[in-house]
Amino acid sequence: MPTPEPTVTADNDPNRSTAHLTIREPDDWHLHLRDDAMLALATDITARQFARAIVMPNLVPPVTTVAAAEAYRDRILGALPQGRRFTPLMTAYLTDEIDADEIGTGFERGVFAACKLYPAGATTNSAAGVTDVRKIRPVLERMQTIGMPLLVHGEVASSDIDIFDREAVFLETVLAPMLRDFPALKVVLEHITTADSVQFIQAAGPTLAATITPHHLRIDRNALFEGGLRPHAYCLPVAKRRHHRTALRQAAVSGDPKFFLGTDSAPHLKQDKESACGCAGIFSAPAALESYALTFDEEGALDRLEAFASEFGPRFYGLPLNEGTISLHREAHTLPETITRGDVSVVPFHAGETLAWRAAERADR
Repeated sequence: MPTPEPTVTADNDPNRSTAHLTIREPDDWHLHLRDDAMLALATDITARQFARAIVMPNLVPPVTTVAAAEAYRDRILGALPQGRRFTPLMTAYLTDEIDADEIGTGFERGVFAACKLYPAGATTNSAAGVTDVRKIRPVLERMQTIGMPLLVHGEVASSDIDIFDREAVFLETVLAPMLRDFPALKVVLEHITTADSVQFIQAAGPTLAATITPHHLRIDRNALFEGGLRPHAYCLPVAKRRHHRTALRQAAVSGDPKFFLGTDSAPHLKQDKESACGCAGIFSAPAALESYALTFDEEGALDRLEAFASEFGPRFYGLPLNEGTISLHREAHTLPETITRGDVSVVPFHAGETLAWRAAERADR
């Protein structure tokens, strides 16, 4: 299908910047929907902006079988409001003992879109993750053969490595050897946070790509300590120094198809974020597209937002582009401090902030 140009219009005043932007419907290539009471809220809010999403499998217990993925997909679709269009793309959680035949069957049946590699202990619900990549070589070999993407949380989990260095160390000690051993394996390095990752991906071949979150484009590690400890700015991988954020912004707006949208929207209950737990995760779904638009606008690259949000991801995964559109308008609006539904109360990214862009909800078709 030919790719239409994004529609950009401005007010009659030539000194005013773009007022309206219409792009092809976007997809989210890294998303946490959680389960149980949180699932309905997260699914509804995500589906207002995104047509499809790669859904993370780090539930308790994790999604490691075709049957578990099918059951989770059914729960997601059951949580959608009537008439809402949304396609969850399911993933398998890799463990040291994962069965290569189960993975292959799930991919061939169209249940699994990809596999997720969590280094054990690296992030939320990753205790059952992979302790040594060598233990999953048969799975990686099968994935390379059938063209199944591997999605990677790119951090080492060793306690003797500084938390701000864990992504860079992962590139050298885990990812580089993996790519040498499996040169045809399609790999997405998710939620990158460093200039090191940007440079690594730019230098790699076409089988390696990366997702970039809206929050890593806007905050650096200072956000964790502005006026006190800020638990709602805490995520993993943790935000880094400002020059890393600058590199991410340059990569996102560059037009390089190896970088595309993945929110890593990861809701936790307000009380869990503000407790001794301090759970890692930022709930960006309520204003994800608006946040990306704000960054692209600031970088003078609104004309490149559509490719980043709606084209590069599906092309890497080998999926068709969406046919619908979504519009954004330059319209100041303030996000609520919390979003509550029943007993679920969550603090969104940009809580209490006034944003310059507002996205219209995707129209039901």
